[in-house]
Amino acid sequence: MSLVIHNLHARVVGGQEILRGLNLEIQKGRVHAIMGPNGSGKSTLSKVISGHPDYEVTAGEVLLDGVNILGLEPDARARAGLFLAFQYPVEIPGVSNANFIRAALQARLGEGEELDAVDYYGDLYKEMDKLEIPRAFTARSVNEGFSGGEKKRNEVLQMAMLKPSYAILDETDSGLDIDALKIVAAGVNAQRGPGIGMLVITHYQRLLDYITPDVVHVLVGGRIVHTAGPELAYELEAKGYDWIREELAESASA
Repeated sequence: MSLVIHNLHARVVGGQEILRGLNLEIQKGRVHAIMGPNGSGKSTLSKVISGHPDYEVTAGEVLLDGVNILGLEPDARARAGLFLAFQYPVEIPGVSNANFIRAALQARLGEGEELDAVDYYGDLYKEMDKLEIPRAFTARSVNEGFSGGEKKRNEVLQMAMLKPSYAILDETDSGLDIDALKIVAAGVNAQRGPGIGMLVITHYQRLLDYITPDVVHVLVGGRIVHTAGPELAYELEAKGYDWIREELAESASA
């Protein structure tokens, strides 16, 4: 089983094309990382997969375990097993963390089924403790007044509770100091296993010091142009992206 992205073309509604025939397969049990320069389409990819209404798919398909999810609403994609950790997590005033996660879990149950409150809070507190999130945060509105690190930890908490089949982490390291990065990375690593495939989107190699990927891809101009093992992240850190562009130019002129 895998998340397959085939010949994906997409743009901001009414704008120019950003993704230009992107192909990628994310297998369960594997962590893939995507790196690339600003404007290459990294965040666009995450938003298109999750169903953001500001983006329009003009060609291609996204298959979640064989089912094309592009025609589904975002909540249906989530119920199918997709999870997106935002680069800039949104605030939801008036909705507590505990109620938000509980509602998301309840939405996955069949008609007439109810979550057991004792089991739910037991699981929630266990995951909060792992992420060093104070218990008082259960009553706080989702992300409202949270620091950058608290928001990112809160998203990893949601992932831990929802147990998705595929998780896309869009610049999870953004805005984190080193201590918060270590906690968030430990939380992500704790979720790794045969039942989940992960796509980690990042600008910088430092995140991949803590979340070691199985595969690293380079995204340039809306396409995956280079794929290698985790050592590729160090090469990009040392050389930048110019050498990739030069290789592409040489290939085009050959």
